[in-house]
Amino acid sequence: MIGLQLADDILTQIRARGGRFHEQAYLFMLEAIEYLQHQLPARRHVSGTELSWACRDYALGQFGLLAPHVLEYWGVDKTVDFGEIVFTLVEVGLLVTQPGDQIDDFTDVYQFGEAFRSAHVWQQVPRG
Repeated sequence: MIGLQLADDILTQIRARGGRFHEQAYLFMLEAIEYLQHQLPARRHVSGTELSWACRDYALGQFGLLAPHVLEYWGVDKTVDFGEIVFTLVEVGLLVTQPGDQIDDFTDVYQFGEAFRSAHVWQQVPRG
């Protein structure tokens, strides 16, 4: 119950800041960070580039071929959107930055259409 109250309080703070993304996008980001941290040998600060790729990989794992469509529904259609989400989470006290971190670290890490399309290997089904 405390976790739900905390999540509600955080989402209220995000709404008050005019969060332009669907609330699920902020929760997704927290999950994607945990996903990335579990891929590393030890927990550490990660770059915008690393996190952007982790968001793609995590979305594909969660939503498969629908991943870019789910993200788009949430208002996320370019990597800089990940940066905006991260810095909003910093503003509400859930994440911290290091000196030099900026939203631009997430700018044009990849193009959504290409990055999600190239992540899938299509296999020909043998006939007969």
